[in-house]
Amino acid sequence: MDSIMENFSTWISAMRLRTLPLSVSGIILASCLAQYNQVFSWSICIIAILTTLSLQILSNLANDYGDGVKGTDNDDRIGPQRAIQSGKILPKQLLNAIIINVIIALFLAVLLIFTAFGVENFLLSSLFLVLGIASVVAAIKYTVGSSAFGYKGLGDIFVFIFFGLVSVMGCYVLYAKEISSITVLPAITIGLLSTGVLNLNNMRDRISDQKSNKITLAVKLGPKKVKTYHYVLVVSAIMLSAFFGVLYYSSVFNLIFFIAYIPLIIHLKTVHDNTDLKLLDPELKKLALTTVLLALLMGIGQLL
Repeated sequence: MDSIMENFSTWISAMRLRTLPLSVSGIILASCLAQYNQVFSWSICIIAILTTLSLQILSNLANDYGDGVKGTDNDDRIGPQRAIQSGKILPKQLLNAIIINVIIALFLAVLLIFTAFGVENFLLSSLFLVLGIASVVAAIKYTVGSSAFGYKGLGDIFVFIFFGLVSVMGCYVLYAKEISSITVLPAITIGLLSTGVLNLNNMRDRISDQKSNKITLAVKLGPKKVKTYHYVLVVSAIMLSAFFGVLYYSSVFNLIFFIAYIPLIIHLKTVHDNTDLKLLDPELKKLALTTVLLALLMGIGQLL
């Protein structure tokens, strides 16, 4: 019984559940904006969340596999120990789990497309099917294979597009069947903060990644410039979200998301004062949760 529970715990750890709330922050925000424009649907919302969670878990398992077989996850790494690195899950086992998750993700994506568009919107259905396949491929190719873009400093672009633009604007289209200008600034805001979470992760792992020839943007920029880049991401997100609040202002309650600026400013100060890479790990959780909070409050603010 103990071995079964330990094995279960190992797989749960490999799925990195702490990353899941951030992955659905854009869906939550898009859903609130859909409700604001009276096009919200619970069935689309639930399936969109399940699809996003499946894609995030797929990405996490693929990252563990890619970094594990390449030796990037080693004793020099500061963050929590990964599945292959620990030896508790074999590469073959993890690869099988990835294949199963691909099937689940594609099934959910097709179900989501059919629920949102039916058989009437062939063009949108085709577009989102391609987008769904691209999401699966991107989740795998982040660290897997010789041409993994996470090893070429392109991970930030991937996160900005899929966690920001696709998550918010794409999800809204599922509801409304059209793009709305109200989603643009929120999408960019969530994309910038999600990229900030990745950048913080890469800042923490910069030294071990460099030794393993994983060339992230943090490795390319170096310790000083990568901090400046991080400030730009977070400050830009604050400014753009504030502009959104002013642009769509109808009540002081619309600006309730300004509360999230407090932990963001504290976070910037912590990163600025930090010289110990180990201290960046708890900041990862804080920034991810603050992003979720901002997304939730931005959405709720429009409904008040």
